[in-house]
Amino acid sequence: MGKYRLPAIDPADVEEHAGTFYPDAIKGASEARLKKRLGDAAGLTKFGVNLTTLPPGAASALRHWHAEEDEFIYVLEGEVTVVSDAGEQILTPGMAAGFPAGKPDGHMFCNRAEGPAVVLEVGNRVSHDTVTYPDDDLALVKEPGNHQYYNKAGEPLGERIAHSPRAPEPEEDG
Repeated sequence: MGKYRLPAIDPADVEEHAGTFYPDAIKGASEARLKKRLGDAAGLTKFGVNLTTLPPGAASALRHWHAEEDEFIYVLEGEVTVVSDAGEQILTPGMAAGFPAGKPDGHMFCNRAEGPAVVLEVGNRVSHDTVTYPDDDLALVKEPGNHQYYNKAGEPLGERIAHSPRAPEPEEDG
């Protein structure tokens, strides 16, 4: 890993992932986001840390809230607009926001500025969670090795995500 030795990591050496796992019909502006999973690169298992870049016009996610997972963001570069049930707020470098688990406050952050925005995202990793998307006909149920999107009537949407990067590998039978 470049000039660094563990436990140090160089974010420039961490693979970047684009897009989301949302069903194709609703990917929207979050499809343009870019993430480097720094926590995974450091071998962390209890919480995740992502270095997320939002090009102009991109969003972090659809507006959502987690039943079991806390989320925290810290703006490193650029400007992001946090959209939540409380309204909208612009965050600039050095500002942060937190979203406690179980608090039904649909939130997302988006880049409405002309240049890219870079945000550090931190969240605890839980094996079971339900994610609610108040603006969309969508919910996510997360279980070990199985993440599945549903519409609000409880019908599965898209393919089951058996090997999501944050889901533990399912145990093999036999």
